[in-house]
Amino acid sequence: MWSWSASPPEDLPAFKRLLGDGSQYGVSFDFAVQNAPNGLAEAFLIVEKFINGKKVALILGDNIFHGVGLDKHLQSIDLNNGATIFAYRVADPERYGVVEFSLEGKVISIEEKPTKPKSQFAVPGLYFYDENVVEIAKTIKPSARGELEITAVNENYLHKGMLTTKILERGTTWLDTGSIQSLHAASAYVQIIEERQGSKISCLEEIAWRNGWISDSDNLDISKDYRSSPFAEYLAGLLVQ
Repeated sequence: MWSWSASPPEDLPAFKRLLGDGSQYGVSFDFAVQNAPNGLAEAFLIVEKFINGKKVALILGDNIFHGVGLDKHLQSIDLNNGATIFAYRVADPERYGVVEFSLEGKVISIEEKPTKPKSQFAVPGLYFYDENVVEIAKTIKPSARGELEITAVNENYLHKGMLTTKILERGTTWLDTGSIQSLHAASAYVQIIEERQGSKISCLEEIAWRNGWISDSDNLDISKDYRSSPFAEYLAGLLVQ
């Protein structure tokens, strides 16, 4: 399994120190630099050689998703059918890309941060695309904000009749940590869930182990790296559940 990250140049060393090359998780990580905030769609141009004609998923680094069965829901997406995005009801849709639905539930339009949103359904920062996304991104022109908008990519798929939009139902949590206030709220959410349930949210080592990317002995070796910390106890405890 392979993944890439497009990051500002000043942040890249920190990501590499934190994640390494991915081998400890049974995957492979590559990193690329986005030299200026030119928009999300530029990511596809930057990592074109990594994508190399393959289907791809894009997730924003400041987005957190959590919910029962969410992993199986994502794994069921048909990657051979253009693009798949999600819609999530929010109280402040003007902060996001907004999906407008017809009475029959069909997507009519997608707008980027509209001053007068046509619905309360925002587009979270999680997208799935077929192998045509790079060529589509190459046709996108900068918006009034001077950015290559991901909404423009989604509109392209929409106009071709190749955009699937799935609503994230109640019970699924989407947190955007792009502000101090939202980061604080996300931290509180994670703390409450972890303390109440005794399980970790998005623990990379646990995810790798449960998916069979690393073995029991690999997981135990990793836990020893954390010495006698509570996290080491958590990883080791997974093996006796």
